Amino acid sequence: MSYAFPPAAQTALPIDGSSDLFPVRRIYCVGRNYADHVVEMGGDPDREAPFFFSKPGDAVTQDDVVPFPPRTDNFHHEMELVIAIGKGGKNIAVGDALDHVFGYAAGVDLTRRDLQAWAKKHGRPWSMSKGFDQSAPMSAIKPSFDIGHPDRGRIWLSVNGETRQ
Repeated sequence: MSYAFPPAAQTALPIDGSSDLFPVRRIYCVGRNYADHVVEMGGDPDREAPFFFSKPGDAVTQDDVVPFPPRTDNFHHEMELVIAIGKGGKNIAVGDALDHVFGYAAGVDLTRRDLQAWAKKHGRPWSMSKGFDQSAPMSAIKPSFDIGHPDRGRIWLSVNGETRQ
């Protein structure tokens, strides 16, 4: 089989301490996953359940500088813990879930907030506000076989040398 044009390269992240790369297929994100975030988004933490959205795998970047994206005047960032899933499955028992985690990384969820607000108001998908080029900066992955499965830790985000989150 031949392609009409060359397909995009496989997106991958470096694995800390290895020359191997981790292939990125999909990025699933969780919104309103803790009470302070629900309040920040204008909701009631006792009534608002977490929800999911996605970004394309090729939104991943390791660039230190991300260009300001087009078509926005309101560009936001949120620091995130990335969980790299290395083994597939379905209907996985809670007790077996960590067996599927390859490792962890730090990531930033970049959002064109004005486009997101418009999409919300009109009942439209958030794709253009969340899934643009370089909207998912991520660090190298720390394998769970090296660091275990932390139940707590600290991640932070600095912008131009100033700690923001």
